[in-house]
Amino acid sequence: MVQLTGNSLTLDEIRRICYEHELVTISVDSMRKVEASRKAVEKIVSEKRVVYGINTGFGKFSDVIIAGDDVNDLQLNLIRSHACGVGEPFPEVVSRAMLLLRLNALLKGFSGIRPVLAELLAALLNREIHPVVPQQGSLGASGDLAPLSHLALVLIGEGKVYYQRQICSAQEAFKQEGLEPIVLQAKEGLALINGTQAMTAMGVVNWIEASDLAYQSEWIAALTMEGLEGIIDAFHPAIHEARGYPQQMAVAERMRDILNGSMLITRQGEKRVQDAYSLRCIPQVHGASWQAFDYVKEKLEIESNAATDNPLIFDGGETVISGGNFHGQPIAIAMDFMKIAAAELASISERRIERLVNPQLNDLPPFLSPQPGLQSGAMIMQYCAASLVSENKTLAHPASVDSIPSSANQEDHVSMGTIAARHAHQIIQNVRRVLAIECICALQAVQYRGIDKMSPQTRSFYEEARELVPSITEDRIFSEDIERLAAWLKKNNGHWTALTNHIPVLQ
Repeated sequence: MVQLTGNSLTLDEIRRICYEHELVTISVDSMRKVEASRKAVEKIVSEKRVVYGINTGFGKFSDVIIAGDDVNDLQLNLIRSHACGVGEPFPEVVSRAMLLLRLNALLKGFSGIRPVLAELLAALLNREIHPVVPQQGSLGASGDLAPLSHLALVLIGEGKVYYQRQICSAQEAFKQEGLEPIVLQAKEGLALINGTQAMTAMGVVNWIEASDLAYQSEWIAALTMEGLEGIIDAFHPAIHEARGYPQQMAVAERMRDILNGSMLITRQGEKRVQDAYSLRCIPQVHGASWQAFDYVKEKLEIESNAATDNPLIFDGGETVISGGNFHGQPIAIAMDFMKIAAAELASISERRIERLVNPQLNDLPPFLSPQPGLQSGAMIMQYCAASLVSENKTLAHPASVDSIPSSANQEDHVSMGTIAARHAHQIIQNVRRVLAIECICALQAVQYRGIDKMSPQTRSFYEEARELVPSITEDRIFSEDIERLAAWLKKNNGHWTALTNHIPVLQ
């Protein structure tokens, strides 16, 4: 069980909660802060002080004063009017992460919610009732208003949820679990939707999937090294120490470890003096992606423990400050950075695929075909990989440099961070399929070379992958192989990572 404090949530804990469904509990100290913050709001309301979001309108309506009898209706109207997300829903794991991150932010005690709201968020997590949240419609500043409004709808018994592996109404799920929806009071609606939890939740899931893919890419690249009788000298520690990047050194060390004992790799001058860049520069290119992933991890962990709503309440309500912590620029830039880093893993992988299938670049059967000419073998798999890599180039265009003013120019600069996070997720899915294609080709190549000559580590990977993708003995519908292997890589998102945990890696 993970205890939430509002200040100490790690990506490892988020992984356990979101993927392994570990339960959460709220720390006593955090709940005291929530209670104190709520008392401050109630005092503001009783004293009829004018404070943004408590007894005023929102955005351009911030100068409109709301009568005391209407402050609760104000919050309900806010949620309903802002729940205008469109498109396909976020994956359920992202919705779960969104619940977790919104709860953790509120536990910091700067938002003015009642304890019952925090308790309900925790109950939704522990009972696996996850809001159905449309992906499109957030500008990534003023918070993820549209997505988080769909989350907030569930708390008031409206909207739809994922529950027991199906989609149903929030009302039905609450009835099944004996839960009661809440009636929003002053400040609570705004506290729920002012924040970056949609882009951050998507970002955390992206980081988990991308970092696992980065490890898997090294295993698959090692298979390719054996299939092409690559030169191991390029991974010599002296080369990488001479440059000094820790991530580059770590990739080279893992590659040496994975290939240790292989009789298929070669030394300088045995077959050729040096390899093409897509083999020789694996530590440099993959290592650069790891540098970006490390940067992204740092920003996500900060944001996962950040107060990102507005206004924030300090000093027992004596100080209430309107600011801009809801602005998603830090995560927007991080997601754009992640897009580039992930896309490069596919870009260099596709070049290795080309070297595996092109008869002008190796001594293997053309396109790894069992009957070249009569059967096309892996020819069109390379086409597919090239298409996915090209699509990634478009998706990698930065979202964070764009801005369209909103709310009658009151909100005149926005981050588009949720778009960046969504595009990063699309890129990661494409990368996984490109790596699946490289894996299929590399499996065939090492089979031609002799699997008895593989390293013990790559042989283990080979045998597990071969259970899903049989040898190419004749042409077949390779789309099915690609999707099956990609699904296996996604399902085993921590398995091959664990096998290299004894090697020090900076994350």
